[in-house]
Amino acid sequence: MLSVNIPRGATLDRTIVAPDGAIPPGAVWLDLLCPSPPESKLVEQALRLEVPTREEMQEIEPTSRLYAENGARYMTATMMCRSETDNPTTTAVTFILSDRRLITVRYDEPRPFTLVANKFARACPPTLTGELVLMELLDAIVDRAADILERISAEVDRISQTIFTSKERSLDYRAIMTSIGRQGDLTSKVRECLVSIGRLLLYLANEADTMRWAKDQRASLKGMQRDAQSLSDHATYLANKITFLLDAMVGVISIEQNNIIKIFSVAAVVFMPPTLIASLYGMNFKHMPELDWGFGYPLAIVLMIVAAIIPYVFFKIKRWL
Repeated sequence: MLSVNIPRGATLDRTIVAPDGAIPPGAVWLDLLCPSPPESKLVEQALRLEVPTREEMQEIEPTSRLYAENGARYMTATMMCRSETDNPTTTAVTFILSDRRLITVRYDEPRPFTLVANKFARACPPTLTGELVLMELLDAIVDRAADILERISAEVDRISQTIFTSKERSLDYRAIMTSIGRQGDLTSKVRECLVSIGRLLLYLANEADTMRWAKDQRASLKGMQRDAQSLSDHATYLANKITFLLDAMVGVISIEQNNIIKIFSVAAVVFMPPTLIASLYGMNFKHMPELDWGFGYPLAIVLMIVAAIIPYVFFKIKRWL
């Protein structure tokens, strides 16, 4: 789908362009969502630039993600998608700046695109350009990453309290381990996106002089670079904390297993002497004095009870129980 955004007064008008249509001259933002070959070809012919394919966008080397070609700047970054669901994913998004226009190529629907589109639909500056749209998108991406990290931090604190301060004797270890794994996976994805955005911001800051950006735009770029770096450091901290919680949870499970094994071990030791006595008097020897004695059976019972009590009391004195 090819959507074209054109400033009209105080709003940004969004129009869907068919593959056989024409791109309006006043468009400042062209958004290609899962573009078909005819739609990509239409943009290439109208703007005289090359639209990268999905395979090219997946490449991870910086020279393939951040480069200039025929006067256009190509910047590909990794973004989060569906972070609120149980299956968060990442997707590659390409930003192309050419002749004060912004062309975005994506194969998913990250939340910042919707936020920025709604913002400009409500209030649009009269001198809106592709550079300003890009800055708003990058700012929304950084803010979105911060919101996700805040949610992860709150969930990690909840898990920590459950493990270390819960008074419940039985915890749902499977649910806790699953939650730790999900937060660790989400944190790694957010950190990957922040590193990618940080590289894009650095490239854009280096190209700002060539593109003759204003000082306020350069200052905004530096601010976003600092935010992305600080958020990346916070994501690293959360990753370390999640690793600590995972190790702690494994230790708690190991202690619980040891307690269970200890109970079986103590039970085996406690019942070993009575079993020995019962085995002794269960022998079918002809000459056993206690067999003809009237108090033989009660004596054997008393001996087994005493033999079971003595190891239990000994373990209590040693504080092994």
